[in-house]
Amino acid sequence: MDLFVIKLDEVMWGSLLVAITMAIHGTGMSSILRLVDAIKERFDPIESFVGGLGLIVLASLLIIVTNIIEVMVWTAFFFLKGAQTNHHRAFYNAMLNYTTLQAGYLPERWQLLEALLGMAGLLTVAWSTGILYMLAQDFQDTQMRIRKQRRERQGKSNPKLDRGASAQRDD
Repeated sequence: MDLFVIKLDEVMWGSLLVAITMAIHGTGMSSILRLVDAIKERFDPIESFVGGLGLIVLASLLIIVTNIIEVMVWTAFFFLKGAQTNHHRAFYNAMLNYTTLQAGYLPERWQLLEALLGMAGLLTVAWSTGILYMLAQDFQDTQMRIRKQRRERQGKSNPKLDRGASAQRDD
């Protein structure tokens, strides 16, 4: 049985890569929220279904781009340190590990980084999910408010509905 020894420089590099990943993600998520707010202010109010859904799709695409940039940081490290033979393979393996679908591709010297990359991926995906949930909730609340307002206007503008409702109450 081989003894696996974690080296201090591996821990230091891993910690730095996780910190960089979280910094990129924090900057990206903050920028995405600012962009969505700026678009909402510019086109205030965005109450159309297509407009609201478009914001969620835009945010989703920007989150994906942010995640890809984060994976590229790990890819560059793996390639520059000779842990992967080429940048294509390094990106593919890093992307799979970021989504916790793969491990076991790095040389023993860098194996701890596989676990750290998986943890960084879990943290950032959870954060991204929170952002999307918040945007989706705002979209749904807006759509439900609009629907309720339309129903109220239709009820006030249609006297037959009002008389029918009062006749039912009298029965």
